[in-house]
Amino acid sequence: MNTAEPIRDLNELQHLKLYYKEVKPNIRNYLLIIIGLNTALRISDELSLKWNDVYDFEQKKYRTHLCIIEQKTEKYAQIYLNENIKTALQEYQMSLKTIAPQQYLFASQCGKNMNISRVQAFRLVRRAAQACHIEGVISCHSLRKTFGYHAWKQGVSPVLLMNIYNHSSFEITKRYLGIEQDDRDNIYKNITI
Repeated sequence: MNTAEPIRDLNELQHLKLYYKEVKPNIRNYLLIIIGLNTALRISDELSLKWNDVYDFEQKKYRTHLCIIEQKTEKYAQIYLNENIKTALQEYQMSLKTIAPQQYLFASQCGKNMNISRVQAFRLVRRAAQACHIEGVISCHSLRKTFGYHAWKQGVSPVLLMNIYNHSSFEITKRYLGIEQDDRDNIYKNITI
């Protein structure tokens, strides 16, 4: 079984983010990647999102936090919706005729108020990765792992990432971070005691 890998290279990551915005424009698919990269949600949780989860219809504004019960762990998660997400949501909302509270964010074109499938989401992410010439095993789970890898590289504590991921053990979080020998070598190069 192949294990999904994080996207480590920032240039590759930028190309992936922009693939469905500039190369093969599809704002729904672009949003799928942006939310995946910026929330570290599992794809099953991401695909279950509805407009009411991200938009306050009474106040007519985007919510500050996404509040969900994770499907896999059944744990509560409160996730800040950053400006990248809100901007992508605004662009997507403008492209739609109307939105409704119970309408799926990632609506399928196959049926009324159905979300796209996990298989379709995998194909969308994989197609973008291949078009951007990103090597390795890239899947929807790569978006979740990429969040952790780059947060770790920016100095976020692995213990905090364990909490964000709702992992039951630090060993799982360590695997998610995708730490490779070159990362280890850089630490040895930069620590002089």
